[in-house]
Amino acid sequence: MSEKFYDNRELSWLKFNERVLEEAQDTETPLFERLRFVQIFCSNLDEFFMIRVGSLNDKLMFDPKDRENKTNMTAKEQLTEIAVRVKELLPVKDLAYADIMNGMSAYGIQHLTGDISPDEDAYLRAYFTKEIQPLLFTGVVDKKHPVPFLKNGEIYIGVTIRKKDDAAGKVTFGILPASENFPRLIWLPGTGKFILCEELISRYAGLVFKNFEMISRCIFRVTRNADIAMDEGLYDHDVDFRDIMSELVKKRKKLQPVRVEFQGKPSADIIEVISKTLRVKEDFIFRQKSPLDLGFLSALERRLEKQSELFFRPLTPQRSPDIDPKRPLISQIQQRDILLSYPYENINQFIRLLDEAADNPDVVSIKITLYRVARDSKIINALIRAAENGKDVLALVELRARFDEENNIGWSKQLEDAGVNVIYGLEELKVHSKLLLITVRNGDNISYITQVGTGNYNERTSKLYTDLTMMTADRDFGSDASVVFNALTVGNTVESTNKLLVAPKGLKSRIVEMIDNEITYGKDGYIGIKMNSLTDKDIIRKLAEASRAGVKIDLVVRGICCLVAGIEGDTENIRVISIVGRFLEHSRIYIFGKGDRRRVYISSADFMTRNTERRVEVAAPIPDKRLADRVAEMFEVMLRDNVKAREQGKNGKYSHVVREDGEEKLNSQLYFYEKAYEAAEAAAPVASVENAVTVKSNKVRVKIRRVKR
Repeated sequence: MSEKFYDNRELSWLKFNERVLEEAQDTETPLFERLRFVQIFCSNLDEFFMIRVGSLNDKLMFDPKDRENKTNMTAKEQLTEIAVRVKELLPVKDLAYADIMNGMSAYGIQHLTGDISPDEDAYLRAYFTKEIQPLLFTGVVDKKHPVPFLKNGEIYIGVTIRKKDDAAGKVTFGILPASENFPRLIWLPGTGKFILCEELISRYAGLVFKNFEMISRCIFRVTRNADIAMDEGLYDHDVDFRDIMSELVKKRKKLQPVRVEFQGKPSADIIEVISKTLRVKEDFIFRQKSPLDLGFLSALERRLEKQSELFFRPLTPQRSPDIDPKRPLISQIQQRDILLSYPYENINQFIRLLDEAADNPDVVSIKITLYRVARDSKIINALIRAAENGKDVLALVELRARFDEENNIGWSKQLEDAGVNVIYGLEELKVHSKLLLITVRNGDNISYITQVGTGNYNERTSKLYTDLTMMTADRDFGSDASVVFNALTVGNTVESTNKLLVAPKGLKSRIVEMIDNEITYGKDGYIGIKMNSLTDKDIIRKLAEASRAGVKIDLVVRGICCLVAGIEGDTENIRVISIVGRFLEHSRIYIFGKGDRRRVYISSADFMTRNTERRVEVAAPIPDKRLADRVAEMFEVMLRDNVKAREQGKNGKYSHVVREDGEEKLNSQLYFYEKAYEAAEAAAPVASVENAVTVKSNKVRVKIRRVKR
């Protein structure tokens, strides 16, 4: 066994972000949406440096000889490759931004970056003097004034200056922060021309240092390590865990820098001062032409919102045809399982279940795991109302959901104040499962409503991410869910369950068993997996073993994939595709076998070691053949996507799926939306129609009507 079928996790992630950048270059994507993809590429990269590069820097410091377990690279080797690859991608990002802004000129929008007219200069100079300069904090760096603390992600202007009356005098370094006190986007009155706040400050920095000659200036930003870890010793029963997390969030903002970005052409003097002060090596100093932070897009969008051709055509999540809006949802679930598919179907139908449970006198308890919730959450409101109505409500709030810690801390306090029993994740394990258990008592009869999902209980992301959620009255599901919650309540993990697969002890081993079972069928075996990332080495090796046995394997992996397909003698029977499009592919689907022996699961777990071994995750089989057929059909449609799918080659690189001559285009995401509209219309005859929408689905124009109900 050669084991040449591995890719490095970090480099695979960069390939994923390159696919995001390709969407910004796609001229068939509306112009402003292309700009949004540039922003996503940049924000993805920010998080990558804060977490993954931060973690590698820590490893380089404490265990430099350690090698990762797939490509055998040290932390130093990985960091070197990351720096090289990022420096290849940034010019592509700059070209994409320039091309998009050039296209915006047809709509009267112009980003002022070069020479300006005397009238423009007069206005901007006056604006700077009146609105910016009085609030501007200035800092000169010398022996008495060290470089001030540079905040993570904040934009600064660096200047080199010299006293005007001393031509041969010492060059001094100065810093000006472009803080949140100022509007980021500044428009020239009566025009579509704008300049960014940091560019305005840089242009007129000479007015701040009046007695100095301006030698050079630049715009820069610092990225700091944000990979805070939870020390086991912090789990002291006498300390409020929320207070610990609050302190760790504060600590994150002060950790060691891992990257410095410069916009424009910084002088060697400025680079030297910044790099020495922050102890950042040249490899991780990045120069780019486009803005360092595209957070100003929301303000630009408001200016352009009437130009509908610049944006994706509006699409509205539909009501599931399996749900009767006139009947109680709980009784409908008791009759048959219900599956919802986001964003194509509306999450409000799931929220309706919580609302009913909160008010139903027969419901005695509601238990739920919360990982990421919306800022203005109807789900939280329903849980609070249930507690106020006397229900026994248990909410496990995972305070360690990265970058959502502060939001979750706030929600945990509100829930607790309302009488909800709030618990947190286990000491060494995050709880990432998407699990809800509603217990109903009717006389002496106890029954359950169980919901298992692939995505968060979050109204906002349900419109942006593709996810699946299943609601069932199956008693075995309810009993398993009860076991999970009972274990979490006392700080334990689940040893065994009947139907649900529960990590860390009961998911990976069962997955391996099912792969082994397919191996026994050889060429008649089949495995289909959809997930965000695949990094678990044990599972990768087992999939390669199945491939060598002749099992056909289809993998739909949006992000990181450490398995390289198509390697002769190892992974030649494996196909890997990645779909990157309008919506973020987030659902996890596992399919084992064909025909009568096929088993279909949905899950919260990617096949990453952190998910399979270090988190509480739940996967659920879909017992209803009608729903299992639907999920399997969705998987098949994704495999046929020839618009937004990229296929991995045996060199580990991804390229768009090639269409055969005469083959019709298929964008799986638009296809699913079309089907959701059609199903909703068929389930509810049209009384009146408003906001008729035409979805351009490749070559075919499909008329979609929004039904007024």
